[in-house]
Amino acid sequence: MDAATFSPAGYDTDFLELPLRLPAPPAGTIIRDLPYTHFTVLLEPVRRLAIATGVNIDGDQLVDVDRGDDWHLDPRIPLAEQTGEAVYANNDLDRGHLVRRRDPVWGDATTARQANADTFAYPNAAPQAGEFNQSKALWLGLEDHVLTYARTNKNRISVFTAPVLSTDDPVYRGAGVPQSFWKIAAWATTVDGFTLLRAAGFVLDQRPQLADIDLDTARAHALIAGTPPPLGPYRSYQVPIVDIAGLTGLTLDALAAADVLAPVPAIREDAGPRTLWVELTEISEVRLLSRTDPRPT
Repeated sequence: MDAATFSPAGYDTDFLELPLRLPAPPAGTIIRDLPYTHFTVLLEPVRRLAIATGVNIDGDQLVDVDRGDDWHLDPRIPLAEQTGEAVYANNDLDRGHLVRRRDPVWGDATTARQANADTFAYPNAAPQAGEFNQSKALWLGLEDHVLTYARTNKNRISVFTAPVLSTDDPVYRGAGVPQSFWKIAAWATTVDGFTLLRAAGFVLDQRPQLADIDLDTARAHALIAGTPPPLGPYRSYQVPIVDIAGLTGLTLDALAAADVLAPVPAIREDAGPRTLWVELTEISEVRLLSRTDPRPT
């Protein structure tokens, strides 16, 4: 990738029938805005990880290309601002794609190949637990499920994903390892002749299920041994988007207003953090229909 000639458009605000901006970081946050083919990464250079990503997915133009595995640093920003191979070498951490590899791979053959290659840029990765389990498969399949549902919008969705960057994240080889990730899928639908935005929010939790004292001990042993910090089995939740805003500090007003999971105000006022989270065990449990949307016939 030649930094002098590589100038993709990145995430398209007008991709859906209604305009939808990328999530906005908190005021004063230093961000590297990195456009790729059909997606954009907003990189937080201090943590060296994305604070948000946004991808446009056109289900009618998806293309199958050889996967490859050419993980590479982005030459447009300093190496010191990226979490690269040194964090993932010789351990069981996955280079977890944030923008899923196949999501931006659509359009003509040249564009699709470039999009595939772009997803292997290290700014589009974050350390994840290497063990594959059912909940991880569910997390990876959420975009497919939403895309199948969003037929009323020319089979198009936009998806936003990133780790939750917390001061409590354990440090490994100089990088903070995120303990959870968030994802929001957005699409347009027609209700009573009007085009409306709809969105669904999700959180993936990879915190180890240990008591605090056991967790401290496990992390201390990992630090001494030079191994990755303990991570738990994946647990996926559908959550109110306002809770994702609270976790991340991102401005998600338009997405929160379109949330299919948004409860009536009286319920929201009485519910504390996480009380409205729905743990998912299979894809059929995902809710994509708002209370005001017509039921399918």
